[in-house]
Amino acid sequence: MKINAKDFRVREGGEVNLKKWPTIVDPVYKSKEQYQELLSEHVAQLSSQQQLLYASNRYAVLLIFQAMDAAGKDGAIKHVMSGVNPQGCQVFSFKHPSPAELQHDFLWRTTRDLPERGRIGIFNRSYYEEVLIVRVHRNILRSEGLPDTPRDDKVLWRDRYRSIANLEKHLYDNGTRIVKFYLHLSKDEQRKRFLERIDEPEKNFKFSLADIEERKFWRHYMKAYEECLGATSTSAAPWYVVPADDKENARLIISRIVLDTLDGLKLTYPKTSTERRQELLAIRKRLAK
Repeated sequence: MKINAKDFRVREGGEVNLKKWPTIVDPVYKSKEQYQELLSEHVAQLSSQQQLLYASNRYAVLLIFQAMDAAGKDGAIKHVMSGVNPQGCQVFSFKHPSPAELQHDFLWRTTRDLPERGRIGIFNRSYYEEVLIVRVHRNILRSEGLPDTPRDDKVLWRDRYRSIANLEKHLYDNGTRIVKFYLHLSKDEQRKRFLERIDEPEKNFKFSLADIEERKFWRHYMKAYEECLGATSTSAAPWYVVPADDKENARLIISRIVLDTLDGLKLTYPKTSTERRQELLAIRKRLAK
């Protein structure tokens, strides 16, 4: 199976029904060995492209990962980005906002951590939590201290979608390329992974009672994701729905989409001017003595 990014991309302006999006597809690999080979190839290519990104210093790349618990965000980031120079890549995880962060608008805390040109930034969860978990647990809004919270929920979420889309368009216009991944996990597969976290001692730290409590809101989260994906997938910042029941396949799909994004930038190493070349040759002569 050849990975075609368009198969997973959410069409701009379209309605999203996650029941129609698969949580598992035919695997790209035929064996664990081939999976390792393919991933190694992708990682090597990503490393090369990241060097070009850094050297050209024209674009920044922001990768956003959103998903239900146990969908494999951490593993995807770890394996896909394993070959990237740490100096050119930063990962940020956003959980419950601090008291200081609650004193600002909902985009403030993530905006501080946007990647600079030449670098890759990764958001493990992001400002999208403000239209996902906050939507499912409406009481969270009370802690945000909004002066005029709309009584009509449709207006509230519409305004937040608009704020997000405007931010992402602004970033695009100024050289940041945004790629957003929703790791689409089935409820049954999540249950299996939770059981693994309980049964395998080395995974116990990954599990908490809160994870089980959130499963009760599965239907509400799916609705929140559907509206969010449909409202905020744009040409400037597309969403990709990645089937996540097969972790290895998901990693290969993600790495291919990231590679396609970087390839599309047509990056090249900066050309050396005549004056700079002469300077380098003069320095070389001094070093050769």
